[in-house]
Amino acid sequence: MNDDNKFADDEQGQPATEPRPRRKGIYILPNAITLAALFSGFYGIVMAMNGRFELACIAIFVAAVLDSLDGRVARMTNAQSAFGEQMDSLSDMVSFGAAPALIVYIWALKDLGKPGWIPAFVYIAGAALRLARFNVNIGVVDKRFFQGLPSPAAAAIVIGLVWVMDDAGFRNVSQIDWLAWTAAGVTLYAGLSMVTNAPFYSFKVVGGRKTVPFIVLVAVALGIALISLDPPRVLFAIFCAYGLSGYVVYAVRKAKGKQVSVIATSTDEPDEQGLHR
Repeated sequence: MNDDNKFADDEQGQPATEPRPRRKGIYILPNAITLAALFSGFYGIVMAMNGRFELACIAIFVAAVLDSLDGRVARMTNAQSAFGEQMDSLSDMVSFGAAPALIVYIWALKDLGKPGWIPAFVYIAGAALRLARFNVNIGVVDKRFFQGLPSPAAAAIVIGLVWVMDDAGFRNVSQIDWLAWTAAGVTLYAGLSMVTNAPFYSFKVVGGRKTVPFIVLVAVALGIALISLDPPRVLFAIFCAYGLSGYVVYAVRKAKGKQVSVIATSTDEPDEQGLHR
């Protein structure tokens, strides 16, 4: 049998079938973490509907922790995929978009009437716009910074307020005018901050393959100890500070005449290498 026909028949003289294309599978570990984050967001909504706001807030913070892990796990295990990226975005939209908006609406905004819809809708719209912009700009944004407040941090600010006040003993908040309007203002701030161009530090250079000074580990240990003393207040304070940091960086850069946009404009700058595909 010549070379042209040696694959035409198998050893028994039967026509050989073409090999079936290999089916593409789905990486289980990072997507399982993403599903767990999605469940946490859903659980938070259910708990808020049942009036158990402390559990609802804890669920959103758990979702934020899981969201920070799935991408890192995917990179560490070389299990990155387009499916995983889309799944992560959809999970974020539920856990850090819809869930915080609904939780704060049920907690404080429902008795404000139609004005109560506005901050909740602005927040959820800001989350959707922020995630969409992140997905299309992922190849041209300076990886050291986020363009606008990241949605997990925005959710932490809104949910942190709910957790702190619930822990302080405030009940039927929708009937306490000053607190309801405070919640409306915080929700508006978080929603609008997600669609600004202010640069918020991403911390992506920390915890990867790059080494850090020993003092960083000491600071992390102290931070964990501090959070354990009073989780609601400490976490809320941390994320409020982070929610203001982007505007501080913007103002400082503007005052020094430096570029304030995190969109790369030159392939020659050392800090912008690798930002263009």
